Amino acid sequence: MRVILSPKQLSETVNKLADQLNNNHKDLNDVVFVGIQQGGVVVANDIVAALQQLHPAQKVQYGQLDITFYRDDIRKEVLAPDTMNIPFAIENKTVVLIDDVLFTGRTIKAALDVLLDYGRPAKVELCVLIDRKEHRQFPIQADYVGKTVQTNKTDKVKLVNKEVVLITQ
Repeated sequence: MRVILSPKQLSETVNKLADQLNNNHKDLNDVVFVGIQQGGVVVANDIVAALQQLHPAQKVQYGQLDITFYRDDIRKEVLAPDTMNIPFAIENKTVVLIDDVLFTGRTIKAALDVLLDYGRPAKVELCVLIDRKEHRQFPIQADYVGKTVQTNKTDKVKLVNKEVVLITQ
């Protein structure tokens, strides 16, 4: 197991992502942030908290998306659903999807499928903490990337105890 981002580096990376989002979205009235369960919600909680500090007079609209029943591997095992909480309309809004690791793109594809059941956003942007872009199976790329890492396909990248680790298989 190798540490990719220490707790301090993780905090700095989250703040960098929040700054980039803030620079691209000065007015948050037509922007909503959605963390993808489970790891994406952990990252999104921190990003949204940083954005809320940058916009104390404005409420940052934030929700959580569960993709359990939209996954293409659902038939392989029984999965318990996670929390789904989208307490706002996404119609004609910019939706910023937030996830911890972008790997094959299958999670994001499932998240887009779920999202479209809630309406038609004006635009969808993707913010990820870690990008493992050499293993993409769908033509999906992030608009905001904390760190790009090169890995073997069998490696795991996990957010554990406020640090990001690489587990070599």
